[in-house]
Amino acid sequence: MPGADDTSCRSGVRRVLFLQGPLSPLFRLTGEEIRKAGHKVFRINLCAGDWLHWHGPETTSFKDRVSDWPDFIQRFLDDKKITDLVLHGDQRIYHRAAVSAARERGVYVAVSELGYLRPGWMTLERDGLSTLSHFPKDPERIRKIAESVAPIDLGPQFPASFYLQTVPDVIYNLTNVFLKFLYPHYERHTIYPPVLEYLRGAWRLLDEKRRNRIAHDKIRALKASKQPFFVLPLQLEGDFQLRRHSPYESFSDVLEVILSSFAKEAPSDAVLAIKTHPLDVGFENWPAEIDRLARDSGLQGRIVFLDGGGLGPLFEGAAGLVTLNSTAGLEALQAGCPVKTLVPAHYDVEGLTHSGTLASFWNAPAKPDGDLLAAYVMAIAGTIQVRGSIHNQEGGPVAARNIAERLLERRLNEPGGFEAEPPRLAAARALGVPL
Repeated sequence: MPGADDTSCRSGVRRVLFLQGPLSPLFRLTGEEIRKAGHKVFRINLCAGDWLHWHGPETTSFKDRVSDWPDFIQRFLDDKKITDLVLHGDQRIYHRAAVSAARERGVYVAVSELGYLRPGWMTLERDGLSTLSHFPKDPERIRKIAESVAPIDLGPQFPASFYLQTVPDVIYNLTNVFLKFLYPHYERHTIYPPVLEYLRGAWRLLDEKRRNRIAHDKIRALKASKQPFFVLPLQLEGDFQLRRHSPYESFSDVLEVILSSFAKEAPSDAVLAIKTHPLDVGFENWPAEIDRLARDSGLQGRIVFLDGGGLGPLFEGAAGLVTLNSTAGLEALQAGCPVKTLVPAHYDVEGLTHSGTLASFWNAPAKPDGDLLAAYVMAIAGTIQVRGSIHNQEGGPVAARNIAERLLERRLNEPGGFEAEPPRLAAARALGVPL
């Protein structure tokens, strides 16, 4: 295993390779922190947007086809004697092959993502995320981890900036569009053409106030009706939580499963409130699709479609929230709302989520154990979450320093938050998840 026990590693000098990061300077800043600590830093750029965020003597450009990537990354890991691999999201096209090659060589793999405890946090796990997370799901182990971590301030920090949520994304993707000739074979992991997506997003932004007003009126009417209601948050078609961590081809399939069950098993006076994702720009005609499924299931008048507003007001008074595996489920749990997931989410822990069938959830949703929830939040905050945010001017450098510190101290998932085999994976595979 050349990455695990080369001369550099034995001498204490780490050789850290960064692949694609979030759409921000985060990885470049993290690399600077690691370099200042006396270690070697490398970066592979896969597209013009990557180059825009980080270029210099320590960077290498890969411009060949995706089919050439596995051989390239294997040679790079060996030739550069890489000890650590850092990347954002483990299911991107290039990242899957890189993680596999790194693990074969004993390279320490760090995967980042937006924080579970938003705002003001980033996720940083060893080897994999979500279904592939090595964080324990056993309630007693979670309680012990929570007891072992240092006291953590869970108060809100680094509020998100709309500018930093949108503008870097636009710049990155438009750079890839207009400078495509520089990296002609690059294959993006997103599913929609960026220019068209931004045009649609701009139109929805102009219409946001009207949509929010209508959603608020519908929520008020729903609560005033005194009917029991459940909440279903839509997830994006391009989300890897759907594409890689679930057995479904489209969220339409998820809707069909849930609406069919709701029609057959839920109390006859219960209502299902379906809420669009805040980043949905309308490529899918959800109103028409939901209307069709409601008619087919005999649910006319029992579906409330919300194309605006937030989930927070719905948690108060909801009988429960049903989700594929969205992080909205954790927000609902923190609001004391019962949650049922269709596939194993990170927070899908016995005592937190409803462990019975979907049919039983409609009739007797299990509330989360408050003490266990507090332990889970404290445990992940101390092991797989780091303070800082790419969506806040001050939060970016803080995240970079904290990520560098965790990497250099090899404290990912520590103390006690790493199991040899991902504990959610077997159950996910039994459901048909393609991992």
